[in-house]
Amino acid sequence: MFDSLSDKLERAFKVLKGHGYITEINIAETLKEVRKALLDADVSYKIAKQFTDDVKQKALGQNVLTAVSPGQLMIKIVHDELAELMGSQSVELNIKNNPTIILMSGLQGSGKTTFSAKLANYLKTKKGKHPLLVACDVYRPAAIEQLRVLGEQIGVEVFTDPDNNKPVSIARKAIDYARENSKNVIIIDTAGRLAIDEAMMREISEIKSSVNPHETLFVVDSMTGQDAVNTAKAFHDKLNYDGVVLTKLDGDTRGGAALTIRAVVDKPIKFVGVGEKMDAIDVFHPSRMADRILGMGDIVSLVEKAQEQYDEEEAKRIHKKILKDDFNFNDFLTQINQIKKMGNMKDLVGMIPGMSKALKGVEVGDDAFKTTEAIIHSMTPEERESPPIINGSRRKRIASGSGTSIQEVNRLIKQFDETRKMMKMVAGGNKLNLMRQMQQSNRR
Repeated sequence: MFDSLSDKLERAFKVLKGHGYITEINIAETLKEVRKALLDADVSYKIAKQFTDDVKQKALGQNVLTAVSPGQLMIKIVHDELAELMGSQSVELNIKNNPTIILMSGLQGSGKTTFSAKLANYLKTKKGKHPLLVACDVYRPAAIEQLRVLGEQIGVEVFTDPDNNKPVSIARKAIDYARENSKNVIIIDTAGRLAIDEAMMREISEIKSSVNPHETLFVVDSMTGQDAVNTAKAFHDKLNYDGVVLTKLDGDTRGGAALTIRAVVDKPIKFVGVGEKMDAIDVFHPSRMADRILGMGDIVSLVEKAQEQYDEEEAKRIHKKILKDDFNFNDFLTQINQIKKMGNMKDLVGMIPGMSKALKGVEVGDDAFKTTEAIIHSMTPEERESPPIINGSRRKRIASGSGTSIQEVNRLIKQFDETRKMMKMVAGGNKLNLMRQMQQSNRR
């Protein structure tokens, strides 16, 4: 996500390297490269030019402090302008009403139905709501079946009316059903088309007028670039929606849609879809996205994801085992599973400052722990509980059973032993020994 844009912006800032101060002359080449990077990311020329003009105006008016280089100052200004371009602050979903009605809109193939289920799952698990999904795409039976399957997967009821081919009527019945069955959020999935047409726009306008939703969200595939922005404007002109949802932001997107939709329709991006799983949904934070575009990572989001998976009782149990030097491969496997629940591995790595650049060209997939898990699963219950008993013959058997080499098994066991020692030092508060251990590891 945004890898190409990040690389080009980084090259643009290098133009200022070595200069002692910012002038109209030395900033010109940098801004030329910044504008080119934005255009390559499928940002419209008008917005790209306005962006660089704003950056130039602010940069020339700044005094460069002794401790800050012109390049660093330029990065700060560009960061702030990127965040401003994308909306400056995150905007929450309006779910104060009971029931809250959320109307989903967008073209066919944008990920609207999948996102409707993701949103229901988010509201159920993160906000404690009792959502109802409503299938109003009467033209595609597959869409109704897809919503039903996804609803079953996340434990959310889906309202359908198979013999009814009038979306407005289905939506009204769903609202009555929700009130009778204590559902406090109603998410209405509407029909889309492959392209904008009058019939689709008229139908969704009628649904909106009839149910008077508290939130109308426009779902758009971010991989369609500038076309996404044009579609967003057409829908907004007709519906005056409340917010935008960008799907497939984990794909090979150039980023133009994320950067410019806010500027074109003046409506906030509220959520982004970052994967196929039902929990692959993030609240959109402009400043954090600017951090990631400029290669600064996103530690705040990473910590939030870790906190979501944090189990206090499990943490206490692990802490006791570490202190007793009883941390084993079963516990190690549990920790790996918690990390995997945090989300897409490539996305997580991108949240760590500097890691995207350090691992450039290295494929980081969701199977990053595949070899480790295969080795642990090839151990007997006794071996997992008591790692010290794993001798040479056992290692040979484990390697054979996991389809790995003895060297890989040896490497994992060595890493496990070192990790266990460091964890014990941290848990016991012995920082001096921990520093010595880390120094010894670095020498090796």
